[in-house]
Amino acid sequence: MEKFRDLRADEIDCRVATVKENGVSILLYKDARCDMNILDEAVGITGWKRHHEVINGNLFCTVEVWDEDKKEWISKQDVGTESYAEKEKGQASDSFKRACFNLGIGRELYTAPFIWIPGNFVNIKQGRNGKTTTYDKFSVEKIIIENKKIMCLSILNDTTGKRVFVYDGRPKENDEK
Repeated sequence: MEKFRDLRADEIDCRVATVKENGVSILLYKDARCDMNILDEAVGITGWKRHHEVINGNLFCTVEVWDEDKKEWISKQDVGTESYAEKEKGQASDSFKRACFNLGIGRELYTAPFIWIPGNFVNIKQGRNGKTTTYDKFSVEKIIIENKKIMCLSILNDTTGKRVFVYDGRPKENDEK
């Protein structure tokens, strides 16, 4: 069975998860197009397929990959959750991305460190509803992944053009092994 490559920095998106007066937390994610591109690249456009079905009122996606050695389709399935924008489309996309995680695509995102950006690196404002908010956009500047684990990561605030987060989880020379 094909092993899928690690995600590149330009394939990882950042979403603001929490906004407080003293900073924001960031989550890393991939979109469905990223999964499609990696599937096409690894097994070819005819080497995978997907279908959706409703089970107990929930939308599931099954992604199948052709295993040339076994001469059979290997499938992984998962359920999606609704998005705020488009209910059905969001559920379909989410279930597809989750099924791709089950195949191993982007699984390294689950090893991301907690990403906290202090308030002095973010434009934090009071929103119309009285809650703190930010309109700043963030991106992954660089990432190093080893054995499906994020070892190093840097995040840019695209709005200010500044690096706002750096993580280095590599063992130091004097760390005990």
